[in-house]
Amino acid sequence: MGGGRKKKQHLSKIHTHSFRIPSFNGEHSQIGGPGFSRVVFCNDSQCLEATSLKYETNYVRTTKFTLATFVPKALFEQFRRVANVYFLICAILSFTSLSPYSAVSTVLPFVVVVGVTMGKELLEDLRRKRQDIEMNNRNVEVHHGDGIFDNTKWRNLRVGDVIKVEKDDFFPADLILLSSSYDEALCYVETMNLDGETNLKLKQALEVTSNLNEDSRFQNFKAVIRCEDPNANLYSFVGSLEFEEQQYPLSPQQLLLRDSKLKNTDHIYGVVIFTGHDTKVIQNSTAPPSKRSKIEKRTDKLVYLLFLVLVLMSFVGSIFFGIATREDLEDGLMTRWYLRPDETTIYYNPKRAPIAAVLHFLTALMLYSYLIPISLYVSIEIVKFLQSVFINHDLHMYYEEGNKPARARTSNLNEELGQVDTILSDKTGTLTCNSMEFIKCSVAGTPYGRGVTKVERALARRKGSPLAQEVSDEGGQFEDLAETEPSIKGFNFIDERIMNGNWVNEPRPDIIQRFFRLLAICHTAIPEIDEETGRISYEAESPDEAAFVIAARELGFEFFERSQTSISLREIDPISGMKVERVYKLLNILEFSSSRKRMSVIIRDDEGKLLLLCKGADSVMFVRLAKNGMGFEKQTKEQINEYADAGLRTLVLAYRELDEDEYNEFNEAFTKAKNLVTADQEEIIETVAEHIEKDLFLLGATAVEDKLQHGVPECIDKLAQAGIKIWVLTGDKMETAINIGFSCSLLREGMQQIIINSEAPGFKALEKAGNESAISEASKASVLNQITEGVEMLSASSESSEALALIIDGKSLTYALEDDVKEMFLELAIGCSSVICCRSSPKQKALVTRLVKVRTGKTTLAIGDGANDVGMLQEADIGVGISGFEGMQAVMSSDIAIAQFRFLERLLLVHGHWCYRRMSSMICYFFYKNIAFGFTLFFYEAYASFSGQTAYNDWYLSFYNVLFTSLPVIALGVFDQDVSANFCLKFPVLYQEGIQNVLFSWLRILSWAFNGAFSATCIFFFCIFSMEHQAFRKGGEIVGLEILSTTMYTCVVLVVNFQMALSINYFTYVQHLFIWGSIACWYLFLLGYGAMDPDLSTTAFMVFIEACAPSPSFWLVTIFVLFSTLLPYFTYSAIQLRFFPMYHQMVQWMSFNGQSEDPEYCHMVLQRSLTPKTVGYTARFEAQSSSFGREPEESS
Repeated sequence: MGGGRKKKQHLSKIHTHSFRIPSFNGEHSQIGGPGFSRVVFCNDSQCLEATSLKYETNYVRTTKFTLATFVPKALFEQFRRVANVYFLICAILSFTSLSPYSAVSTVLPFVVVVGVTMGKELLEDLRRKRQDIEMNNRNVEVHHGDGIFDNTKWRNLRVGDVIKVEKDDFFPADLILLSSSYDEALCYVETMNLDGETNLKLKQALEVTSNLNEDSRFQNFKAVIRCEDPNANLYSFVGSLEFEEQQYPLSPQQLLLRDSKLKNTDHIYGVVIFTGHDTKVIQNSTAPPSKRSKIEKRTDKLVYLLFLVLVLMSFVGSIFFGIATREDLEDGLMTRWYLRPDETTIYYNPKRAPIAAVLHFLTALMLYSYLIPISLYVSIEIVKFLQSVFINHDLHMYYEEGNKPARARTSNLNEELGQVDTILSDKTGTLTCNSMEFIKCSVAGTPYGRGVTKVERALARRKGSPLAQEVSDEGGQFEDLAETEPSIKGFNFIDERIMNGNWVNEPRPDIIQRFFRLLAICHTAIPEIDEETGRISYEAESPDEAAFVIAARELGFEFFERSQTSISLREIDPISGMKVERVYKLLNILEFSSSRKRMSVIIRDDEGKLLLLCKGADSVMFVRLAKNGMGFEKQTKEQINEYADAGLRTLVLAYRELDEDEYNEFNEAFTKAKNLVTADQEEIIETVAEHIEKDLFLLGATAVEDKLQHGVPECIDKLAQAGIKIWVLTGDKMETAINIGFSCSLLREGMQQIIINSEAPGFKALEKAGNESAISEASKASVLNQITEGVEMLSASSESSEALALIIDGKSLTYALEDDVKEMFLELAIGCSSVICCRSSPKQKALVTRLVKVRTGKTTLAIGDGANDVGMLQEADIGVGISGFEGMQAVMSSDIAIAQFRFLERLLLVHGHWCYRRMSSMICYFFYKNIAFGFTLFFYEAYASFSGQTAYNDWYLSFYNVLFTSLPVIALGVFDQDVSANFCLKFPVLYQEGIQNVLFSWLRILSWAFNGAFSATCIFFFCIFSMEHQAFRKGGEIVGLEILSTTMYTCVVLVVNFQMALSINYFTYVQHLFIWGSIACWYLFLLGYGAMDPDLSTTAFMVFIEACAPSPSFWLVTIFVLFSTLLPYFTYSAIQLRFFPMYHQMVQWMSFNGQSEDPEYCHMVLQRSLTPKTVGYTARFEAQSSSFGREPEESS
């Protein structure tokens, strides 16, 4: 490389670069027109023309609010909730004569609740503000004239500024690269923040600016850039540079994007073209899809239902009030003379009874507002935040090797984790490690490599072959090979025939030499030399590529150096047996892409021969073989199929010699295609490459293993026992996916497989004929026919309880997802125990996820680790990102991030179960306590002829939801546990309570509502009947409203808090403090509030000290009401626990009686599962046991 070879280099795409003069083409003709109107005056950002354009500043704001907009925006957010709008109306009406209570007692709690929620929003926004300040105040060197560069803050950059960026710094804006520390004006850029890819991108400046590689050379630099307007497309750029009266086209090759990082380059010079919110990364920043849990949606419906009840109560009360008011005057006589209806206001005027009834309706709407829990939403937000803290700090989900804890990136979906019905999982990097090991190869038709994979052992076990017996019972050599960790990462190959230079003694050493030489040359890896040990390691674009280079090194072909134009190897000379250094001139790299499915390099060896070396997928390589290059095709294909059966990933290797004329013709066309700056440049390059990647000579095939992550089979088994369906959506070949399915027990012996693919013989003829429409019609008809047959098999299996597995490839999936087919496909898929979609594109993954989510209405969870999983994660109800080796794109798009698939077991079965149970119980209890309180108001209204008189003191009403009953319910939502984490994992059947939604069903909600209404009935009528006509004080005075209201309110506080104590499964000191503290707080409030001036305390003045506390009746009534109100609930709970226990109650009882280790009792609990076990190793063992049990019966 120019500028000297670094001792330590890093991952990049390596190209052979010489300066080219790109040509104007296509889109460049649009410069100056609509969408292409931007003009940048380089190194002259302060000139009159530049300042008149008024481009964006480089200040970036990610906050939701500003100082000026916080109050209006935050208030708008609050009043998007219907409940808050209702409370706002009540607060406004409280200042009128309609209000049954004082304005302050209404407004203050409302302001507190809204203020707390707004405060939470403010704190979150302040955190974003601090991040903005930190970013906007970073420093970068800017040219200020006379060749002098000074530090300037990012926020002060202007369009046209020339800046200098140092190694490992982020680019502060979108730049055009002018030059770099390399002679060729190259630089390496890490774009992980943009697209999640960890590999580096290579950028190169125009030759005309490449000599501007020192500060002083910018003293007189002036140029004008004309380019496209700001847009969100990260991978395209159209522009031109006018320099020294010449026009030069600009392409994405010169574009450096904000938030990407300079790597492996000492420094670069660039000119700012897009700043601030005009930059492409900010243009791409869209808010993630808003997701709400099913419990939250149902809670909204409950609030609406309570609104309906409130309106109905108000309507009924106003009718009765209107009738009673009209009858106050009959034939001029006053029936209720003590009310003086002849001298009353409009609110009680018998002559205008309809108007009085309407006004009473408005009063009642305010009076019964306590049916709606004002603190519900803010309490839910507090609880969810604290639940997320527990998830984030769970050490059992901390991955020590990668220093990666679990991260709940949103707290909105905590309870949804307890209701997952279907998991849609990626395979590579999610179920598997994405850490490849070279384990087998086929060279010249001969298989090499004696290792045995986990999939092979599962396959052998399935077939009952001697290998399975040898591996599982004898623990012999194969077991050792498979189980021991390789001493060299990426290399787990053992075969003495070709190791240690022994390949020279094999029948075809020339083919073996070319095979491993190809592995050592055909790649984009970069060697990294340890200066202390001299050991060479490699940084590659993918784990596969690293494994190939390491394998070549270990087998005698060590790649140790590369430049822009050459690759150097140390390889064994087959004649002398000694290691020699050879340098191969690197002429061209034909890069890998998902459409090409192959990669090639063109080199000139030390003998002057031109060679094309190619590696790629078997589906594209075998069709490119020459007739004389197919010598080992049959054997290689057989071995590739065996490798795929073993769960290995395969690539085919081939080469050809080129003559000079053919190469020169290709190179001219290839260079011309690379120089084009058009939207279809990639397609043109691929077409040119097609013409030379042909007539290849087959060398062999590689097989690398992507091992299952630790704990995956056990995790899948637990999730299956919990009743969760697991689908695998992968881009791998069908054979590989099927065998991974067997190794992780998603598939098992005896499970009938429904395979839907597009490999029907008739299609081959249609493909050769090139009839696209006929191919499409025939393919769709075939897929539809296969799905129909599958549905018939499903109907037959339902009678015999036989488990089915559906496996479908990507082409078939395209037709299965069409509108007229997808319903039948989904019916088939849902009926199968396992579903594996192979060769799936990212779009298909998202479409399958949407189909399952929308059509079933059940909770879906998608889990993946790569950028190709983003659509699936965003489409699912819950997206879980694996923070593995594929960048951070999946994690950044996820709702929850974990480091390993196995942590999903604890995330769902423990945290999901707890959060679902806590949130369900909390919301049910919220409505219970408010119904219990609200109905006492209604009963008193009926008792008082619906006069609008409130039963309680104003501040009693205000503090009910805010002070005396709020904290225990928050403690319930945060700390309650029905069973311990160990029991959650031991008895996955507990999770089915969430899938079936038994804890937040309408029946359970209505039962809690009935309990609230029953409690209100007992409290009101017991208090009225026991106190209405009885002497209460020592002087014989009977009870007045102030004593009745205090007694009833005391009963309500006691009942709802003791009800909480009865409902809790797991007491902590926090619960004790909050429950008993809330009751104590009520009595302390009575003392303090009652001692205030009568103008403030009104009806509560000295009521407790002088009236209630000295009276035995008060204490007797409250104790009697407490026990009589809770007795029915206690009785029902005892009967239900004894005769109709739920899952968690059975486990609680078993734990309490010390039967947790009793196999018979544990088995009995597990048998309560409503979902048969058809997936996982437990299901496999049970199936084997049942088949063994049937054999003696059949023989007898």
